[in-house]
Amino acid sequence: MTGKERLIRALDHKEPDRIPLDFGGTAVTGMHVSIVLALRDHYGLEKKPVKVHEPYQMLGLIEDDLQRALGIDVEPVYAAETIFGFRNENWKPWRMDNGVEVLVSEHFKTTKDANGDTLIYPKGDPTAPPSGRLPKGGFFFDTIVRQEPVDDKKLRPEDNLEEFGPISDRDLQYFDDATRAAAETGRGVMATFGGTAFGDIALVPAPFLKHPKGIRDIEEWYVSTLSRQPYLHRIFEKQTEIALANLARIQGRVGDRVQAVFICGTDFGTQQSTFCSVATFRSLYMPYYQEVNGWIHRNTAWRTFKHSCGAVESLIPSMIESGFDILNPVQVSAAGMDAAKLKSRYGSDIVFWGGGVDTQKTLMFGTPASVREEVLRRCEVFGKGGGFVFNAVHNIQANVPLKNVAAMFDAFREFPN
Repeated sequence: MTGKERLIRALDHKEPDRIPLDFGGTAVTGMHVSIVLALRDHYGLEKKPVKVHEPYQMLGLIEDDLQRALGIDVEPVYAAETIFGFRNENWKPWRMDNGVEVLVSEHFKTTKDANGDTLIYPKGDPTAPPSGRLPKGGFFFDTIVRQEPVDDKKLRPEDNLEEFGPISDRDLQYFDDATRAAAETGRGVMATFGGTAFGDIALVPAPFLKHPKGIRDIEEWYVSTLSRQPYLHRIFEKQTEIALANLARIQGRVGDRVQAVFICGTDFGTQQSTFCSVATFRSLYMPYYQEVNGWIHRNTAWRTFKHSCGAVESLIPSMIESGFDILNPVQVSAAGMDAAKLKSRYGSDIVFWGGGVDTQKTLMFGTPASVREEVLRRCEVFGKGGGFVFNAVHNIQANVPLKNVAAMFDAFREFPN
C-alpha cells in the first residue's frame, strides 16, 4: 500500500497492511528541530542544517529522505503563515544558544534582551513589540501577552476578529501548489488551512499581530468563557461565517488531494479533568464545530482532526456528535484516558491519531526497553480494526534521549501487521 492508501483505510476504520505513521504532519505531531537533526545523523543521512518550519515550538522539517527512513505515511500542508505571522521562505542560517545551526525564514527576526533571552517579532517586524520569548538556553518560544486593559463597555467582537477575513489569492495559490506537491508524494495529505480554531489558547494572544486588540490575555480569555459568553458567541458566529466562505474557495482549488484537515487545537483537558463542563462545551463550542464539520462532510471527502490535550474522555461523545473524525493527541497518561477503554467505547466512531507512547514520562525518562513495551502494547490496543494513526502524545521535545526515540521507531516497525 502507499501511504495515502494506508491512511485512507485507517480513517475508514479498516485495518491496512500496517498502522500508518505520522510525524510532522501537523504542528502538534512533530519533533523539535534538535531531534530531527539527531535522527538524520542516526540514519546516516546527508549532514545539513534542519529547517525550522514552526518557530513557536521550534519544530524541525522532516524532509523526504528522513520520511522514507522512518516510513512516514503522512505529508503535511502547513498553514500559509507561521504562528508569528510570516511565511517560511528564503531560508537563512540561525544559531541556537547551544551552538547548533538551523535554517529559519528570512522573516524570522530576533533580538536579545538583557537576560540573554531571544525575542521574536510579529510579521518579522522589529519595530513592533515582540510577541514571543525564547528563554536563554531554552528550547521553544513562550507567547508574550500584549493585553490592553479590558473595559467591558468598550469591548467589540470585531477586535477579536482582526485575524479572520477572506482568504487572499496568494494564500489560495499557496494551498493549490502545496496540496498538489503533497499529493504527488504518494503519502496521505494532512492540511492546515486555518481559520477554524475556536478559542485556541495558543492563538488567542495573537503572536502574529503587531498590535492585537480585544481580549488577548490567557487568563482573561478563560474567565470570559464563563463571564462573557455572549461576546464569545458573536466572535465564533462571525468566525464561522468567514471560515465556511474560505473553505468553499479552498475546496474549489484543492479538491480531493487532501485526506484530512486540521480544524482546531483548542485544549479542553488538564492532567486530571476538563477546563469546562460538558454543558459548556456543547453550548459554547459545539454549534460552531458542527457547522464547520458539517460543511466539510457535505462538500468534501476530507476527515476532520481535533486536537485536545488532557483528560477529555467525558467530552469525546460530544466531539463525535460535533462531527470530528479524528482525536489527537490521545493523552493516555491523563485521568480516565486508558487506551483499552477509549478504543472499546469510541473506537468505531473516532480515529485515534496519537497515543502511541507517553511523551511526559516513558519517552523522556524511560528506557529503550520500556519504550518498546509501551509502543507494542498501544499498537495492539489501538490498531485493532483500523482507526489508528501512530504518533506520540504530542510533539517530541528537544531533550528526549535519542536512544528512546530510536527505540520507538524500532518497536513500531517490529509490531506485527
